[in-house]
Amino acid sequence: SQIIIYNRTNYKELTQKGYRKEKRRLQIELLKLQEWVTNSGKKLAIVLEGRDAAGKGATIKRFIENLIPKTMRVVELGVPTPIQNRMWFQTYNKLLPQMGEIVFFDRSWYTRGLIQPAMGYCTEHQYRYFMNKVNNWERQHVENGLLLIKFYLSVSKENQAQRFEFRLNSPLKYWKLSANDLKAAKEWDLFTYYKKQVFAKTSTDLNPWVVINSDNKMIARLNAMRYVLMKADYTGKKVLRDKKWAKEIPEYDIEIDGVKFSNINKEQYELLYRLKGST
Repeated sequence: SQIIIYNRTNYKELTQKGYRKEKRRLQIELLKLQEWVTNSGKKLAIVLEGRDAAGKGATIKRFIENLIPKTMRVVELGVPTPIQNRMWFQTYNKLLPQMGEIVFFDRSWYTRGLIQPAMGYCTEHQYRYFMNKVNNWERQHVENGLLLIKFYLSVSKENQAQRFEFRLNSPLKYWKLSANDLKAAKEWDLFTYYKKQVFAKTSTDLNPWVVINSDNKMIARLNAMRYVLMKADYTGKKVLRDKKWAKEIPEYDIEIDGVKFSNINKEQYELLYRLKGST
């Protein structure tokens, strides 16, 4: 199966105000989706993969902003314990959603196919075992009622470097940049190799990869939300017709980390808009 590229270009016309309106519109639908999952005992897993600073955590944050906490979880495994590393699929069996629950994975079982081999954190045998077994493992869960959506947020080398710089110099974001992030960035080409292997071997007809360009994080968030809503046939679903975003008058003022920038030109606004997307 081919990967799915999902980038709705008309979101490029959005201003800050337009973004907030569209986000609210999608979040109202996400609540309906959550209630449908809960009431009908569905199990929904949404995977977000991508390089460091691609916007995985920030996208999940907007997804869950207004969801009901009781029937929703975010899983970010972090550095696995030796037992978790050894029992990889069993570890994730326990983390998958229960009936009536939505689980967001900020990185997932695919760490074994992407970061771990690129950084030398798993053995060649572990990597090959994972790549040989993952499609069957996913299929079994889907046949047992799991709804699975796999997102890959794609960021360019230039934008990643810019976001690292922004994190480094931000009094509120500096902790997000680790020595490991910088090390992983140096392995850009090696990560790309493993990413291509993952796409080629694990983008199945049943569980395809959905690739979203996240160079503009705000647009990426809306695209991810919209794709999930499009895929699910939930109760009370509203058809999300396109609006004429282009008719809005751009407001060239913006606030980042409590600092307001007013009366700026379009180019300055667009640069700051991208930086704000990193927050």
